Amino acid sequence: MGHDHHHHQASGPYADQAVPDGELPPGELARRRFLQRLGLVGAAAAGSGLLAGPAAAAGPRPARPVPPAPAPGRLRWLAGDHHVHTQSSYDAMHTVAQQVTSGRRHGLDWMVITDHGHVAHEKFAVKQTYADVLKARAANPSMLLWQGLEWNVPSGEHATVFFDAAKDEITALHAFERLFDGNVNGTNHTSDANEATALAALRWLSGQIDRGAIDSALMIANHPSRNGRYTPHEFRNYRDTAPHIAVGMEGSPGAQNDGGHRGGYGNAPGNDSWSGWPSESYRTFGGFDWMTARLGGLWDAMLAEGRGWWITSNSDIHQANGSTLVRPDTPGDWYDTHGRYPDPVDGGTPQEHADFWPGEFSRTVVGAASHTFRGVMDGIRAGRVWVGMGGLVSALDVRVHAQGGGQPATLGGRVRVRRGGDVTVRISVRLATEPNTTGRIPRLARLDLIRGAVTGPAADRDSFTNPDVSVVQSFTPSGRATELHFEHRFRNVRDPFYVRLRGTDGNRSNGLEPMMDVQGAAAPWDDLWCYANPVFVDVA
Repeated sequence: MGHDHHHHQASGPYADQAVPDGELPPGELARRRFLQRLGLVGAAAAGSGLLAGPAAAAGPRPARPVPPAPAPGRLRWLAGDHHVHTQSSYDAMHTVAQQVTSGRRHGLDWMVITDHGHVAHEKFAVKQTYADVLKARAANPSMLLWQGLEWNVPSGEHATVFFDAAKDEITALHAFERLFDGNVNGTNHTSDANEATALAALRWLSGQIDRGAIDSALMIANHPSRNGRYTPHEFRNYRDTAPHIAVGMEGSPGAQNDGGHRGGYGNAPGNDSWSGWPSESYRTFGGFDWMTARLGGLWDAMLAEGRGWWITSNSDIHQANGSTLVRPDTPGDWYDTHGRYPDPVDGGTPQEHADFWPGEFSRTVVGAASHTFRGVMDGIRAGRVWVGMGGLVSALDVRVHAQGGGQPATLGGRVRVRRGGDVTVRISVRLATEPNTTGRIPRLARLDLIRGAVTGPAADRDSFTNPDVSVVQSFTPSGRATELHFEHRFRNVRDPFYVRLRGTDGNRSNGLEPMMDVQGAAAPWDDLWCYANPVFVDVA
């Protein structure tokens, strides 16, 4: 898979404020000036104030106002992929243009380019890639295209980070990578000091929004269980420190065509893994991360606190399965000296890889108020998201009505009901009518409505279970209709809860639950699932 961590320690005269500007070499002076233009001077520019020392995490930060949710019927549901690599990643190959073309071919409306944080990437590739992104935007005006970063989270794993494209997003992105990427600054390994650095990074992003340097930012934790690097308390700390930025995690990883283990989830605990995770957490279940797939697991434990922690899905594409493109031969140090590989060439033979093209297999569908950069970001931030595999479901509409209440809530929203009142969940599903890559039309076999109790903040910040979670009803499509409608009513509601949905083609399950994917025999197209983010029910 080539997702290994690389450890580098940044140093140089630019970081020593005792060295006068006039004594700096031109390159070092340029680095210092770059940070000063962002308002990062003194200790901040040197990286010592923000990057060093196990500073205590700030207390919970109140969530920033999110624009009021439009009525569910007025939303535009836009499909996208927030985890896409290009030739500017040390382990990838395709150009920005090739990725965007494939995304459009597979029906995507938005994409985020997320090359790996790396010393060579920060030094050479950020601006080169941005030029490619600008060209792709001009050539594909209907595609919302961001340049983000796969952040090597200090003391954690990987995460997607991206900014609203309304301002100079490239300047903030470049500074963020230089200051806070674990590969660039040698802060990858698990430690209290490095955990504090990750929180400092989120506070820095929040500060850039406060001072108007950027309009908006999002962080989504990638393949959260793959290496056991993330802990429950880190997720809670991220969310408390910057709830308007750190909003969730990949519910299912990319690299679904990895025949040995979907998503590259074939690992065992390592030196930086958290000891509290059970062995099964290092595997996928129906292609979904254990944190999401396990009923009453980490995702449900986060939702039990009554605040959003949303899931997404994506391709994590490095090399596309079935493509005839290959990387030209280059010397072994090519990437380190250029920050990107040459454009791929046609080798004439379809290649077998772990990754699907953007939108080919997995997609994140966002309910946006408008087809704009901010519209999609606000939709993700608000949790108006469902995710699907293999074209199992074409469209999903969820509306939760409270007795005597006003406007119904959709995914990520909340309704309030008087104690003793009823709550009705109405679901509409549009089934697949077109064949997917296999040439088959997938068929939804079952849709589960899941209810979980909301019990408030966890006393143990490393807890990862919610025992009060269950499937309250399973809907089974019948007949030949392609548009299905289901309804469930919760009567005499006394306590707060949330509801969420998952669906399956029914090919592999353990009762109602997804089965662990078989090592060495994963077949993604034969085990398809979809999941939706929750709707919360508050009790007056």
